[in-house]
Amino acid sequence: MSSAGFRVEEYGDFVTIYCYGEWRVSTIDRFENKIYTLKPKSRVIIDLKELRGIDTSGALLLIAIENRSKGEFEYRNIAPKVKQLITLLKRKPQVIAKANLKPKDFLQRVIEKIDQFFEYKRAFLAFIGELFMKSIALFWKPKQFRLKETIYFIQSAGINALPIIGMTAFLVGVVIAYQTIVQLTKFGADIFVVDTSTIAITRELGPMITAIVVAGRSASSFAAEIGAMKLTDEIDAMKTMGFMPFYFLVIPRIVALVIALPLLIFFSDIVGIFGAMVVTKSQIGLSFEQFIQRVYEVLSLKHYLVGIFKGPFFALLIAITGVFHGLKVSRDTESIGKETTQSVVNAIFFVIICDAIFSVIFTELGI
Repeated sequence: MSSAGFRVEEYGDFVTIYCYGEWRVSTIDRFENKIYTLKPKSRVIIDLKELRGIDTSGALLLIAIENRSKGEFEYRNIAPKVKQLITLLKRKPQVIAKANLKPKDFLQRVIEKIDQFFEYKRAFLAFIGELFMKSIALFWKPKQFRLKETIYFIQSAGINALPIIGMTAFLVGVVIAYQTIVQLTKFGADIFVVDTSTIAITRELGPMITAIVVAGRSASSFAAEIGAMKLTDEIDAMKTMGFMPFYFLVIPRIVALVIALPLLIFFSDIVGIFGAMVVTKSQIGLSFEQFIQRVYEVLSLKHYLVGIFKGPFFALLIAITGVFHGLKVSRDTESIGKETTQSVVNAIFFVIICDAIFSVIFTELGI
């Protein structure tokens, strides 16, 4: 017997449904659709003797069964707390309306996803517009800018991220150099390992890896912090006391990340190149002095500047996405986890799209 579910015993136009296990939000999805395949009977009995636990989702499913019955309906072996929960939910018409809905078909789910996408796009553009107007207003009211908070976020999102950025960049440099050596030694072109590794790290991999790590670290942090404040009504309290949440919560985080990310990319480039140096010395015997001399010959300033130039744009996308999803948190704790996860996914997606656009533009311009 599975951990949760039901079994049906039919006797003509009379049916008994035996519920067992724990009917909770994490378990009912395994058998919920089967509920709606049951044919309506003139008499329905739900036996809850084997039910070990139930939450609101499970109770709503019981109510949905009750609403689908055409005639006499009866609960047997129902615990007082379960009966009280069902009675309470029946007093909420909007909740019961959701319980009466049949599972959506594929087309309905697709249409719903499209609607959600355009709603997200509309809300995101509205947030960008409000951010732009509040940022412009700072030029007339510079005292509104929170310098202390900005410095704090530079430390938390920048300085505190140095260890993980350094470790990741070093390993990326090691992998790139090692894989390049494997291919180039076949043609006796070992020296070109320096060219490939350093250009790839400074131009693409350094900025990209740094931005992805920061997106996973800072976007989630921004969303969770602001979401928790919204859940506990701290943001409403700030508004009541006359403080502008945008100036205290949003703009300092964005400015801090715009300042910190180019510096993190610079640090990542150095550590990544050092990782490549270690591998080339151990694999092909190229000394550090020879490696650095080759770097001076092949690594032009434009490659380094291209990588640094991407930093502020990546930072804007990451910070804006994080704070936007934090402000989207609703009045339940589940939405904090949902919006935090979504902030990381969307931030990484936006960073990759931005990097692809820059790559096309710089290639077409011959940079």
